[in-house]
Amino acid sequence: MVAQAPVGDQILSADSITEALRQLILTGELGIGVQLKQQALAERFGVSRIPVREALKRLEAEGLIEHRAHQGSTVASQSVKDLIEALDIRIALETRALKLAIPLMRPANHRAAREIMARYDGSESPQEWADLNLEFHLTLYRPCGRAKLLKMIEESVRGIGRHLRALQSYKVGRKSAQTEHAQILKACIAKDIPLAVQLLEKHIEHTQAALQS
Repeated sequence: MVAQAPVGDQILSADSITEALRQLILTGELGIGVQLKQQALAERFGVSRIPVREALKRLEAEGLIEHRAHQGSTVASQSVKDLIEALDIRIALETRALKLAIPLMRPANHRAAREIMARYDGSESPQEWADLNLEFHLTLYRPCGRAKLLKMIEESVRGIGRHLRALQSYKVGRKSAQTEHAQILKACIAKDIPLAVQLLEKHIEHTQAALQS
């Protein structure tokens, strides 16, 4: 059964339904293997099946749900092998974005990244750590100006985020991630592209290593 989501009085768009379902999945309210029936979701959100269908397609692209013929959509599960491969894809996408972004970064970008790190330090919520981690990385990449690349990165990170949250909390930890973030940002400020790319690659590889430990 699909958990209740706040709807309000206005008709929800595909964007709103996507975000509502994403949060239900990421917080675990919709657990792995839960079936997502279009008609039930349409009734729950008070909309037609069209925006629901679009939302499910988007979440499938993010890796949060999987669709099988004659079985419909369910909340996805991923093996360690799948997660490691997904992180390989992240390395390829994110190192490219960072390489393009560094020459175009301005002091305002650096300040924004520092502010996110400060919020990260002040948080005790693994859910918020995941959100701030994504925002930190996107803040560094946005100057590249490649909208499709940035969208692919965000979808990739969100798609594996729920599976990595426990890992981030208990194996990798907040302190280690923040130390690496600071090193990456320092290299960006110095406009040392080779070092920044190397540090970013190692940053993601550390998560891969923790998955296999």
